[in-house]
Amino acid sequence: MTQDTPPAKRGRKRAVREEEVVAAAIRLLGTRGADAVSIRGIAAELGLAPNAVYTYFPDRAAVVRAVVEHLLGQTDLTALASPDTPWRDRIHALAADLRHRLLAHPGAVHLLLSGPMDGPNALALGEALLTVLADTGLDPTEAARASYLLIVQVLGAIALEAAELPSPAPAPPIAERVALRREQLRSIPADHYPRTAQAADTIARFVSDEQYAWGLDRALDGIAGRPTG
Repeated sequence: MTQDTPPAKRGRKRAVREEEVVAAAIRLLGTRGADAVSIRGIAAELGLAPNAVYTYFPDRAAVVRAVVEHLLGQTDLTALASPDTPWRDRIHALAADLRHRLLAHPGAVHLLLSGPMDGPNALALGEALLTVLADTGLDPTEAARASYLLIVQVLGAIALEAAELPSPAPAPPIAERVALRREQLRSIPADHYPRTAQAADTIARFVSDEQYAWGLDRALDGIAGRPTG
């Protein structure tokens, strides 16, 4: 009498919460980079079959949006809502917070820019920024345009920084990054690129806090000037 063939081993089955899926995606982002954030990768990280992840997220794009929402949800919006703080200082505080949080996960910047930011946390951030700009006296149209200018300035600067970082590792100290850039700039032939060579020390500091604040201040100067047209 032959024995029945034992059933093949199946993957571990258990209930999983949506928050666990997002947390697993962020762990992958930190250890293996943005390319590792996939349905199969997340399922493997959790020790589950991919179908368990599909219960909450129909595709990778949905996971990415959830990760972006999670990261934006960690942003402290209370600084923007403080009427006793000058409006420029409030925006600087928000911009510094975003830079700090996103550069802790360089791969997140790519994800952030890979789709629309239209979730509840993204909308809350945008609404808070529009409120600050309205407090300066801008009408709704000017406030909306100024908000977009600031988003482009802040996220653009962060994205350029992130592009130079060794993902998935977090950003090295700024002094170390500036020193590395300065060393790289020394190899540029001054006879072919004299102006670049002359400005090398300034260019090396493009990843510094000072440059980040300088660029934001120039945008805020334009907003404060109320340009028309």
